[in-house]
Amino acid sequence: MRHLFPLFIVLSCLLTFLPGCEPKEDLVQTSGRLEFAADTVLFDTVFTTIQTVTKRLWVYNRNSGAVKTDVRLAGTAGTTYSLVINGDAGPAASGITIRGNDSLLVLVRAVLGDNGQATIARKFIVDDELRFLTNGNDQNVKLVAYGQNAYFHRGDRITANTTWRTDRPHVIFNAPAARAGGAINVGVYVLPGITLTVPKGARIYSHAGAIILVDGSLRVNDDFQPPSGTTNDTVKASNANIVRFQGDRLEPGYANIPGQWGGIFFTGSSRNNSIRYAEIKNATFGALLYNPDATTPRPSLALSNTVIRNISGANISFANASASNGGGVISYSGDVTATNCLFTNCGEYAMIGIGGNYALNFCTIANYTPAFRRETSSLTFTNIDDNKPTTKLPTSVSIRNSIVWGSFEDELFVKNFADYSPTINNSLLRTKEYATNTTVIGSTGANLLNVDPLFKRTSLVSSKPDYTLQDGSPATTPRRAPFGTVPPRDLLNLIRPGSGNLQPSLGAYEHK
Repeated sequence: MRHLFPLFIVLSCLLTFLPGCEPKEDLVQTSGRLEFAADTVLFDTVFTTIQTVTKRLWVYNRNSGAVKTDVRLAGTAGTTYSLVINGDAGPAASGITIRGNDSLLVLVRAVLGDNGQATIARKFIVDDELRFLTNGNDQNVKLVAYGQNAYFHRGDRITANTTWRTDRPHVIFNAPAARAGGAINVGVYVLPGITLTVPKGARIYSHAGAIILVDGSLRVNDDFQPPSGTTNDTVKASNANIVRFQGDRLEPGYANIPGQWGGIFFTGSSRNNSIRYAEIKNATFGALLYNPDATTPRPSLALSNTVIRNISGANISFANASASNGGGVISYSGDVTATNCLFTNCGEYAMIGIGGNYALNFCTIANYTPAFRRETSSLTFTNIDDNKPTTKLPTSVSIRNSIVWGSFEDELFVKNFADYSPTINNSLLRTKEYATNTTVIGSTGANLLNVDPLFKRTSLVSSKPDYTLQDGSPATTPRRAPFGTVPPRDLLNLIRPGSGNLQPSLGAYEHK
């Protein structure tokens, strides 16, 4: 053994002079190009001065060996686009090694400047290039952003009667705003006695959690007069005169996602509010009337020819357990009328009223919620506040000529109905609990119960639902005599018959 020891010493010395076995994918080669997950990084509809979401660009080295690349913006650094390359922020990076069959992640953001254009429908393009120089190969990926100028509101206080302009959209962010009793975090605050008017065609986009708080009055689309000629003079869902409230995430994936912003909040001092020919979508609540002390006169809201859809949320910050999740309309001792309105895809309630007065006429509640399970009735009314169980609040409920339907077997709940005797006439209802309760649903034949209204397409079967009625729908055949006032036109501005053999259809849409 002692004779082998010198041999081990010699072999150890020889091994120190042998080259290391570097993995092939780490060996830098002097040829080869890169591949990209996309040839363009696109930002579609970006509000100016606001930083965009972050887009990802994956860069692939499909070669067996490593390559070195230099990355930079082709345009002036710091003007529009910003980068994070391989984890480091900056407009450029040199000598980045990408191992063989590996990848590099580049993060891209943008902030567009206001270019002075003032047309709500006009967008402008800001483009640049992300350039990669690899082994003499100059490759690029386009950076494209479609910009939209806007009016921005961050805790704005409306202190005098104001009419918003419509040449640009309005974008709302929560920020502290002074209010009696202390500052509040809101997007827009309308002071008591003040009226904010939102004219036809306005577009309002709200950031996450943002709300419009109204101590005074909100008037939406008072100035729009729909055509009054032939039966073909329709106001389609795409009509440019409709006022639209929604979240500020404009990517296609957010088009129908509930809970993206707060909603419109009317306090106990708010009066004479009107929302007509409008769409309110993707919020925690569409409209919230909050009058916790049940003072009179109550806050009031008149809804007409309005669509409220894609509504859901949780943990609304006001003290009432009955309305702790969200809804198309949430009212605590408020007065609400709704005519020719559609409520759909409301995750908790289409409308919930705790005390107050509620009147629905020719409305369609088509509350299918395919994305989440719902165990609450779309229309829910009670005269009891859970926090004051011994106090009965003045309450009245009227549902006429309407459709109340959805994915839950009881889409109507009227708690303590004997105290306020709801009036429900000539309506189609999905109700198991009240199917034989004449105190709630009236005499035999006064309403249609538990028969499918046969909408053309629901959200259960289509990403583009259509809640107009099929031929043969029980809501239109046979024609039933209406109960009470018949609006001359429906949600789409189609003429409603009002007498004789041609009686109007139930719900918001007249069937032709």
